[in-house]
Amino acid sequence: MRLVLVGPPGAGKGTQAEFIAAHFDIPKISTGDIFRANVSGGTELGQLAKSYMDAGDLVPDEVTNAMVKDRLAEPDAANGFLLDGFPRNVQQAGKLDEILTELGVALGVVLDLEVDFDEVVKRLSGRRTCKQCGHVWHVEYDAPKVEDVCDKCGGALFLRDDDKPETVRHRLEVYSMQTEPLIEFYRGRDQLVTIDAQGAVEDVTERAITALTPYA
Repeated sequence: MRLVLVGPPGAGKGTQAEFIAAHFDIPKISTGDIFRANVSGGTELGQLAKSYMDAGDLVPDEVTNAMVKDRLAEPDAANGFLLDGFPRNVQQAGKLDEILTELGVALGVVLDLEVDFDEVVKRLSGRRTCKQCGHVWHVEYDAPKVEDVCDKCGGALFLRDDDKPETVRHRLEVYSMQTEPLIEFYRGRDQLVTIDAQGAVEDVTERAITALTPYA
């Protein structure tokens, strides 16, 4: 199975990617993982990416594309993969087509995790992170015993800037502008499968596996 996972921030892509990849026995490949591996490994592409990041600039698409190409060419991806975080826009989708054509394979399916934006704001703005150990709690779904105090280490909990409601809504606006055209692109190619990503994690996983099994 060659799969791309898309969905807004807070849709649970990272969690579902782990379960789906394990179920179908394919590597989970995220752009974050690729960047970290290249930077920590000191590869030529990693050093190039780091130079942009250190300067506070976005890493250009061509650098990201090259990293993705190298990763997809590795032996563990020969029989399939799950891509999380790439492509993010229609231009990158075209580049992914080129990469896969060079590798002699084709993309099978795109799974869209659909979630109500108000639910995303509720999910993310309810998170509280421990300043001491980094554990993430949630005021509604996984609250600590004492408000704003970490059960694990007693550290103070805080609301990260990128979890503030206004920041989350801005991230969702950016997603709508950049990634929703990508969803329409894959829908037009009959490669899109959409599932409801709200509810318990295990229920969403079950829906995802059911929807993807015909493509395995």
